Amino acid sequence: MDPATLIGFVVSMVALLVFMIMEGADPTSLLFLPAIILVIVATFGAAMSGQTMDDLKKMPGWFKQALTPAKVPPASEQIQTLVSLAEKARKEGLLALEAQVKAIEDPFLKRGLQMGIDGTDPEELRSVLESEISAKKAEDKTAAKFMTTMGGYAPTIGIVGCIVGLMNVMGNLSNPEALGPMIAAAFVATLWGVMAANFWFLPMGAKILRVSELQAAQMELLVEGIAEIQAGTSPRAVRLKLNSLIPPSEVAKEAA
Repeated sequence: MDPATLIGFVVSMVALLVFMIMEGADPTSLLFLPAIILVIVATFGAAMSGQTMDDLKKMPGWFKQALTPAKVPPASEQIQTLVSLAEKARKEGLLALEAQVKAIEDPFLKRGLQMGIDGTDPEELRSVLESEISAKKAEDKTAAKFMTTMGGYAPTIGIVGCIVGLMNVMGNLSNPEALGPMIAAAFVATLWGVMAANFWFLPMGAKILRVSELQAAQMELLVEGIAEIQAGTSPRAVRLKLNSLIPPSEVAKEAA
């Protein structure tokens, strides 16, 4: 799991548990299995019903996106790679990059450079790469929307659990001693719904969008670098242009 995501989950839960202890509540009251099953399973079911079967096949990948570390190499490393390629292309021509392209691990950069080496028109090359970026953004947006949709359903499903519990309470009014625990158990479902939405599902959706933004920004950086290499721009000019596209803090790190 991504350390940042794990830390966020832990901090949220610890804050809730500390609050419960300070209020004199029993934290173990959260471990009410019927409420957990209802909120988690029904929320998944409700969110799934709004997707296509093709979407559902992608669900494991969506959760992986939300929970695992983002694959976003430092911008400074990408810039250095592009500048090195620009130096070689400037001295020996684009065809000289053929051997180096095979060693590049980034599939997006590899495809872009190969298209440039093959003599693809610069405007067409840029159009193809930008279309790929747009497609990735759209796919990531679908994943994030699924998570935020679960975040919207979970509190309402928690209320459904609470209502069912209160119906059970009303059916047992003849047993006053049992009413207190039964009412408490009914409200645990509401707590699980609100907690699942705001501690997990909504943050997971936000995480996917944030990673998508970072990855798209880096892909856009690569597009500019590929275009400059194809145009035969000097390595110094390539570095200056690419540095202008990244946050000042990243430029400061590179200079250091």
